[in-house]
Amino acid sequence: MAVYSKDEALMCKVFPSSLGPVAMRWFDGLKVDSIGSFKEFTRAFDFRFITCTRVPRPLDSLLSLSMREGESLKAYSNKYWETYNEIDGDFDDVTISTFKSSLPTKHGLRKSLTGKPITSLCQLMDRIDKYKRVKEDQQLGKRKAKVIPQEMRDFRSD
Repeated sequence: MAVYSKDEALMCKVFPSSLGPVAMRWFDGLKVDSIGSFKEFTRAFDFRFITCTRVPRPLDSLLSLSMREGESLKAYSNKYWETYNEIDGDFDDVTISTFKSSLPTKHGLRKSLTGKPITSLCQLMDRIDKYKRVKEDQQLGKRKAKVIPQEMRDFRSD
C-alpha cells in the first residue's frame, strides 16, 4: 500500500482487505460520509483499536528480575531476553551488568562474567550459550557414568 499512499481514495478502498473480522465489523459499521480523508480514517482506526498496540515495558522491569533458587539458567535467560525485547531503548551496559548481578553469587556463570568481563550483548549471549552447553555436557556425562557401572555389573554376572 505504501506505493499508492498519495492516492487517498485508493487507500480507503484497499485498506479493508487488510482487516481481520473484528476490525471489519467496525469498518462496516461506519456511517456513510462520516470520514473525509484517509488520515482521518487512520486516526479513527487508531482510536478504536488502541488496546491492540504494544506498550513498551519500563527498564525497571528488567532490573527487578533475578534468578530464583532451583530455576535453570535456560529458563531464566529465556525470561530475561523476553523482557529485554519488550523494552525500548539502548541499555546494553545496564543489560549486561543486570544479567550478571541477577545470578546467584555462587553461580558459575556469574563467576565467569566477573573473571572475564564482557563488553557487548553478543558476547553475553555467547557466554550464556557456552555455559549452558558445558552444563548439559556435564549432566550427560554424569548420566553415562551412572549407566556404565550398571552395565559392567550386568556383564560380569554372565
